[in-house]
Amino acid sequence: CCKAAKEHSVPEDLQKVLENKVIETVSDLHYINMSVMEMTHSGGANGEDIVSQSVSSHSDLIPGVYEGGLKIWECTFDLIDYITEAEILFTNKTVLDLGCGAGLLGIVALRGEAAEVHFQDYNSTVIDEITLPTAVANCVSEGSGMGCGDNRKTGKPPPKRPRKAKCTPDALTKCRFFSGEWSEVSQLLLNSNKPFSKYDLILTSETIYNPDYYSALHDTLAQLLDKNGRVYLASKVHYFGVGGGIYLFEKFIEERNVFRSSIVKRIDKGLQRCIMEMTFKDS
Repeated sequence: CCKAAKEHSVPEDLQKVLENKVIETVSDLHYINMSVMEMTHSGGANGEDIVSQSVSSHSDLIPGVYEGGLKIWECTFDLIDYITEAEILFTNKTVLDLGCGAGLLGIVALRGEAAEVHFQDYNSTVIDEITLPTAVANCVSEGSGMGCGDNRKTGKPPPKRPRKAKCTPDALTKCRFFSGEWSEVSQLLLNSNKPFSKYDLILTSETIYNPDYYSALHDTLAQLLDKNGRVYLASKVHYFGVGGGIYLFEKFIEERNVFRSSIVKRIDKGLQRCIMEMTFKDS
């Protein structure tokens, strides 16, 4: 489905962005509680109505309608861990969080003093209600009065206020937010009157679950990555029910003969998962 691309601006009133939002914390990163958001947005938002459709269908994926951005998928944390282990540097680099959902990968890059961080998700509702507020929550100072708790590591009651953010509101000026299908977002960026530099780093997690999307994803990476840039992709080895997975995508890449790829980390806990690194063959 060819969903048109749209750029979402950062509102001037940052506290208003966080109104009626409950902030949680995981791995020292703030994010918006999605269950609460679902309850408060059971009607349509931005004309998409993805919340009620996802709830009524009991599905995290409705192809061409909703592509999973209301959930933080486990491979996101695999990639965050790998970024730390591999000491990937973001300083002065341009970064794209592709298929961002909550945008935690982009927030990690922002904390790493990236020059620019762009966030993309298929659904405009996800950008407006999840990604943008998550970015704001990580960039505002203490004092929003919203509770947060690290539900990944501790069972302690949440403190009265979020811990002091490691980014400042000024960091939001480095951010741009986009919704729409990958090829549409690519064209919006490449044909825009605004200055655009191709990305030094593209971070993406759990975007290769559906083989039908491989061509669009591959072409988007080829169009938007700098000639010396790198892609870091986190994925399950196999996605049951939809048929995608890391080895199938690896074969697809080989057939296209544009990128060289390598598996740089394997995770065997639970469902097998991998981190893949991609660079241009002629880089």
